[in-house]
Amino acid sequence: MTTTLITGANRGLGKETARQLVAAGHTVYIGARDEAQGQAVAKELGARSVRLDVTDDDSVAAAMARIEAEGGLDVLVNNAGIALLGLNGPEALQVFDTNAVSVVRLTQAALPLLRRSANPVVVNVSSALGSFTANHDPARPASHVSAIVYGASKAAVSMLTVQYARALPELRINAVEPGYTATELGGRANDQGRPVEVSARTIVRMAMIDRDGPTGTFQEDDAELGW
Repeated sequence: MTTTLITGANRGLGKETARQLVAAGHTVYIGARDEAQGQAVAKELGARSVRLDVTDDDSVAAAMARIEAEGGLDVLVNNAGIALLGLNGPEALQVFDTNAVSVVRLTQAALPLLRRSANPVVVNVSSALGSFTANHDPARPASHVSAIVYGASKAAVSMLTVQYARALPELRINAVEPGYTATELGGRANDQGRPVEVSARTIVRMAMIDRDGPTGTFQEDDAELGW
């Protein structure tokens, strides 16, 4: 049985990723800051829940300790993210802490568990808004969107993926661009974009790779996206 932790899994992409991985046979932990919401989603999906604030070291440590006590971890999906529009120091720090620093915080905390797995995998949810390739291609929507802090934070996620894949060759570590999706990223309702069921598929695909799978790549749908 493969055990997977998904951060920010109480709604949107995280929740749908959990749904699809549970259907595929994974034991899934719903990581959520709001314990009651996490428990409700876990009950709905047939998953487990763990209280997890990706910006809090103690919360991360407690979550990993519990997962370790209950059997260990094979797959980490760093999905939690926020989008704030304010171009100021406090909000920029909040976005980078949640979107990028959390990748370091969670990956480092999960490493002792992942190293005991026969097939350790990390999936980092990034964005084309953080891709230099997409931002310089007039045919790509990302090249027409101003996402100064959010885009920079996702570029950091992508570089963290590259660096971690190089430093930890025994793991499979990849970034994913899920596509423009109808979710509530940033707490704002958005009915535009494609269904969450479609966008979660790439995250799920990369969460299910084996030891011969790719590492250090940026995946979009069924192909690689340029950094």
